[in-house]
Amino acid sequence: MDARDAELKKELNATLQARRELGEEYESALVDSFLEKVDQRIDGAVERRVRRQLAEQQMVVARGARAPKPPTDSWGERFGFGIVSLVLAIPLSAIGGGIGHLAGLFITWAGIVGVNAFQAVRANADLFGRRRRPAKDEDRWQD
Repeated sequence: MDARDAELKKELNATLQARRELGEEYESALVDSFLEKVDQRIDGAVERRVRRQLAEQQMVVARGARAPKPPTDSWGERFGFGIVSLVLAIPLSAIGGGIGHLAGLFITWAGIVGVNAFQAVRANADLFGRRRRPAKDEDRWQD
């Protein structure tokens, strides 16, 4: 248990002791006071975390590096999307083929392939040979 948790526990014990001494008529005010202290503690923690993240981003920009991109998906996500797509393809094919016959079946599968192609391109921008063009600053250093 760190010092902040011990301090908060001490505040809670003091609030409970004050409630015993003052009675139930002051319970609402005591609880509000304690919750206000907890709220201030949370606000302070969030503020510190945001300041730290902003400082880290400013350091990245100051160093001239691009900010790291968080991973957008994983192998499990792609695999799961493919499995769900194939499972849903069965009833969609039956509905499309039953209502629109062969044309409905083609339209259904075109939609399924389109959704999967979009997901694949979203997950991997270089999939179809699209390459990122270097920025002007990068052009100078590649001579």
